[in-house]
Amino acid sequence: MLGNRKKAAAVNGAGTSESKAIDPLRNLGVQEDEDVKRMLQGSSMVKVRSPRWQKRRTLKLLEDGVTVWCQSHKTSSRAKEQQSFSVMEVECVREGCHSETLRQMVGSVPEGRYLTVVFKGPRKSLDLLCQSQEEAKHWARGIRTLQERVENMTQKEKLDHWIHAYLSRADQNHDDKMSYEEVQTLLQMINIDLSDQYARSLFQKCDRSADGRLDHSEIEVFCRELLRRPELDAVFIRYSANGCVLSTVDLRDFLKDQGEDASLTHAQSLILTYELNEWAQKNQFMTPNGFTMYMLSKENCVVNPEHVRVYQDMTQPLTHYFISSSHNTYLTKDQLTGDSSTEPYIRALKHGCRCVELDCWDGDKGEPVIYHGHTLTSKVPFVKVIETINEYAFKASPYPLILSLENHCSIEQQTVMAHQLRSILGDKLLTKPLNGVDSHSLPSPEDLKGKILVKGKKERMVEECSSSSSDFSSSDEEASRAEGKPRRKKEDKKPGVSKLSPELSELVVYTRSVPFKSFEQAAKNPSTDMSSFSESEALRHVKDSGVYFVRHNTHQLSRIYPSGQRLQSSNYNPQEMWNGGCQIVALNFQTPGEQMDLNQGKFLQNGQCGYILKPPFMCQPGTTFNPENVGGGPGHSPVLLTVRVISAQQLPKPEWDKPSSIVDPQVWVEIHGVPIDNNKKKTQHVDNNGFNPRWDCTFNFTIHLPDLALVRFMVEDHDYTSSNDFLGQYTLPFTSLRKGYRHVRLLKLDGSSLSPSSLFIHIKVTPCQNSPSKSSAKSPARSPSKSSAK
Repeated sequence: MLGNRKKAAAVNGAGTSESKAIDPLRNLGVQEDEDVKRMLQGSSMVKVRSPRWQKRRTLKLLEDGVTVWCQSHKTSSRAKEQQSFSVMEVECVREGCHSETLRQMVGSVPEGRYLTVVFKGPRKSLDLLCQSQEEAKHWARGIRTLQERVENMTQKEKLDHWIHAYLSRADQNHDDKMSYEEVQTLLQMINIDLSDQYARSLFQKCDRSADGRLDHSEIEVFCRELLRRPELDAVFIRYSANGCVLSTVDLRDFLKDQGEDASLTHAQSLILTYELNEWAQKNQFMTPNGFTMYMLSKENCVVNPEHVRVYQDMTQPLTHYFISSSHNTYLTKDQLTGDSSTEPYIRALKHGCRCVELDCWDGDKGEPVIYHGHTLTSKVPFVKVIETINEYAFKASPYPLILSLENHCSIEQQTVMAHQLRSILGDKLLTKPLNGVDSHSLPSPEDLKGKILVKGKKERMVEECSSSSSDFSSSDEEASRAEGKPRRKKEDKKPGVSKLSPELSELVVYTRSVPFKSFEQAAKNPSTDMSSFSESEALRHVKDSGVYFVRHNTHQLSRIYPSGQRLQSSNYNPQEMWNGGCQIVALNFQTPGEQMDLNQGKFLQNGQCGYILKPPFMCQPGTTFNPENVGGGPGHSPVLLTVRVISAQQLPKPEWDKPSSIVDPQVWVEIHGVPIDNNKKKTQHVDNNGFNPRWDCTFNFTIHLPDLALVRFMVEDHDYTSSNDFLGQYTLPFTSLRKGYRHVRLLKLDGSSLSPSSLFIHIKVTPCQNSPSKSSAKSPARSPSKSSAK
């Protein structure tokens, strides 16, 4: 039951008899947009990979309004997969010669004719030469318009658009009607295996004209029947006094159980907003259709809406925050042969990352470059990276950005770096301590709003160091041996490289890199000193000296980086480092997977600004919190989390599956936190249904330290003969979880939206009267893979 589609269509001006029955563009509301019209007509462009490799391609927006087809003559399945892209897979469109490839083309044709489509995730960017500057602008504006429209659609509108896009593909003869054979094709496309008997009865029920074809109004009825949500109807009936409508009293009872504002005013406002039936609205009732509209809306998202904005105190010292951080930010793939580019900086910064890494080396013609030294990774000019950072630094967050310089340059090129930092970043660059800030502690994110900080060595440290390789590396901890990089040859050590450029050194204000010697020594040093630790070193401190590491992290910043043995740019578990109070837990953002899911989930809260306030017990200098032993003490506040996994909607197929295959989904619910809380449980799998599978499976988790816990929902395609395929996931802080009936909007492997795929769940949280003993609660954490549904 998805509400009155005809009324909605009329509002959009598409409810006339002349409109097409199957028209995804109608749902997007972009039929009259001039840029979109031009995209629908198609454009002949040149795809550019290098000055020598340039091939003509036709780009055309398909009728679903979100897919762009790039015509090619390649026949391989992989090539065909890459021949199209969704506008929702696009991170941004850059106009002009900004990519590494197009910078080589400067001067050949007017820059306004060039476009770079930067994708989310690992997909290579698409560099294009348009026939005119006007055409380039049409495509750049058009993609942005479509992205904005899709992002602002309600879940109801997304569902309507989704089903109409598949209807358009299934309507093989394009007669704007659906035969039974075309309906069977549609069902296969949308990942549902209905028995022939049920599918035919559904078709006949909708085929009121009995002519064997569904026309305009019959297609609408078919869509409504197909998208019915019996589990939502059951919730409605449970709260409806008469089984037909919800009165304001009924709705207030529901809202109270949901833990929401149960006032009469709020109940009335929900009816006005979501109820489409005029009679019901006038009499202050909510029908099943209105209730479904409300339950599908953003108001019922699993994330606390208060946490979608910046809600935490941003005036505490930097050491009191977890900071979203990227390692080897310049790399697009692995650490040996991957490309270096400015585009990973764009992706990281647009996702709220507040600490990026620049691995700086001497380049040709006196111009420093960034790449993974002594490897085959390509090089990108330092100046281009700084220009990109200047453009995107504060697009997603106004709070300070830290540039972690790994400096391998000669004094001359260090001076060039300093001049470029000053000239390009201007007033954004912090060059001296702030006035009125306590010199014994670091300033706050609020104090440093809009500022860019340089992390590196200060010149006064040079005397303390020997002439080892770390002398000229601002990231002392990431010199060759620690990072697993090839050792430098003797001839690399040229006279003078053991010193720092005074111009670059003076740009380091609050983030001075120093080698870590001991907790006792660090406690005597100023808070402006900071150290970096390899993942193994940090983990050892967490396990063996947890209390002291947490105390250290109340006073100074700690940066954690992946082992140099991770040649494929894989990631370590960041949760273990957050448990120790480490602020700058740097991950390879270019590598998707569970670790990046946790990172994205951690920084989902507080407006995704990249700064999360640590719990109070991790900010007190004399804290006794030990992440390895939380059977009591600071932060110990056990609760029982009850999760009922009810159903899923519109799950995708794995990209590599055959069109005829249907998924067998199962759901994992995972808790990631301190060791005593780590646990995971799974539902049974549902055979042959990715469209609307039902589980009604309930799990209980005892969470001893709620402030550090993350909850992850992961859906996979069960397979008896091989490893299960990932379908989607969503991770969020336990403290941002809302109780009651909620929808979980699933994400792809790269962290982007999987709309309209979702889980429907019920959440209950109750305080624990008597928490289980430490030993019994800890056992599932040691082998979470052996947990199963109860």
